[in-house]
Amino acid sequence: MKLLFVLLGLLSLALAQSLKSVIITFPKGTPTNVIDEAKASIKDSGGVITHEYHLINGFAAEAPVKCLDTLSAQSSEYNPTIEEDQIVSANGN
Repeated sequence: MKLLFVLLGLLSLALAQSLKSVIITFPKGTPTNVIDEAKASIKDSGGVITHEYHLINGFAAEAPVKCLDTLSAQSSEYNPTIEEDQIVSANGN
């Protein structure tokens, strides 16, 4: 029984470490339902939507890498751009 708890603990730790912080944007004219499906896919895989953008078609998320791979191949017509979320500065530091 203790072994089961240890294995579950290691599994949850591995899943938590495999989340990647990303910004996902979609081309202009992408239907809302395509973006909503992408958000649902991330949530269903254990990810979290951290911010929703209103000026552009997109959102920020912490998502499992495997889910991001699936998402990038999900639609050829409305292919999302997935970029690592990182700090950007004006002077290059």
